[in-house]
Amino acid sequence: MQTYDSLCSLMRSYTRYIRKMMTGNGLFYPIVGIVSCVAFIYMSFGDLRVTYHREPELTFVTRNGTQFMVDGRPFYINGWNSFWLMDHSAEEDRRPRVRAMLEAGAKMGLTVCRAWAFNDGGYNALQVSPGQFDERVFKALDHVIAEARQHGVRLLLSIVNNLKAYGGKTQYVKWAWEEGIGLSSSNDSFFFDPTIRRYFKNYVKTLLTRKNTITGIEYRNDPSIFGWELMNEPRCVSDPSGDTLQEWIEEMSAFVKSIDKNHLLTVGLEGFYGPTNPKRSTMNPENWASILGTDFIRNSKVQHIDFASVHIYPDHWFQHQTFEEKVTFVSKWMLSHIEDGQHELSKPVFFTEYGFSNLNKDFQPSQRDRFYKSILDIIYKSAKRKRAGAGALVWQFFVEEMEEFNDDFGIVPWERPSTYRYFTDQSCRLARLRGIHRQNQILRELCLQTEN
Repeated sequence: MQTYDSLCSLMRSYTRYIRKMMTGNGLFYPIVGIVSCVAFIYMSFGDLRVTYHREPELTFVTRNGTQFMVDGRPFYINGWNSFWLMDHSAEEDRRPRVRAMLEAGAKMGLTVCRAWAFNDGGYNALQVSPGQFDERVFKALDHVIAEARQHGVRLLLSIVNNLKAYGGKTQYVKWAWEEGIGLSSSNDSFFFDPTIRRYFKNYVKTLLTRKNTITGIEYRNDPSIFGWELMNEPRCVSDPSGDTLQEWIEEMSAFVKSIDKNHLLTVGLEGFYGPTNPKRSTMNPENWASILGTDFIRNSKVQHIDFASVHIYPDHWFQHQTFEEKVTFVSKWMLSHIEDGQHELSKPVFFTEYGFSNLNKDFQPSQRDRFYKSILDIIYKSAKRKRAGAGALVWQFFVEEMEEFNDDFGIVPWERPSTYRYFTDQSCRLARLRGIHRQNQILRELCLQTEN
């Protein structure tokens, strides 16, 4: 919005122009009166055509040892997943949900949202075929990033999916196979096929160097992006030694950093321990988790990986545990990884997904509240001690009338007051550890309310 001084300067210039053109014919003072009236209305009510609000000033998130940093101070994260933001932004009738979700997250004091920056093949595809992009969908991603910037929310953007949803590595393999140049029809050829690696590198370069059509900022230069995630939940079951996936991580992380040195980078791991840490493997939920081709400590130690990622899904990982046993596992699982971040990796550990299923036998919403609270408490205690537990992102948040996009973990957070309170309280106690920044008026007001 233009300042008072700039508007007055504009009015004075226009007045001088009118004086020059109209002096001597009796029209000068009536016209000056009209101009003054218009200027007064403009300054009082703003531009009647477009309404802007001042964007929060964001700087890049960096890392200092085991802590994320913003403006020279530790940055502890309470946030959420809304993978669907780009997909909804691509449809005019669903686009308002993007703003509604980001605005709601900001009002809860949440600082980071994780979302997909991919859709390979299929409906609303961003990458229609290798190296071919739908500009309409790219503009939808532009919109998501611009909206996040407006609301002071940073985005952790995932670049490709291990799963079939939204294309994923399956689509890349299919493209190479259909062209008759793929080495194998196995999904794991995504990690070792030279053609597919070339496809993926081209996508990464296009994404990182994209100039946002709304903000005019290249993605790699935009501090409203928290960081990049190489892949959502990578697994390479055809090579349980972990060598194939490790080589891919090393190559692709170096490639990302060769283009974008501003942003933090993570692998996107679920956190399972592999064969190089047999003692730690006892912390895995069950034996199957040790032979997926992933190796938490080995993968996360890669030079260009800035922080480790971990997921928490005891409902999917165990078949016959009671609720109390799951809560106990969650505590051990989190503390084990935080200790690894502190002593083995010297990097932050970010729990980028956690969820509690409503399909559990005898499910009660109060159980979900307790599950959430146990995770939020561990993060807070770690942050209070300046340990490696840097934050957590719940899976997943929606706004109203989105049940068709829900799974057994999704919630509309404000529909249950106790759940809403857990998240807002966490936002405030983490903010108090670093001092609530004077420019973050929303967070300041929220935290004053939680004190009352």
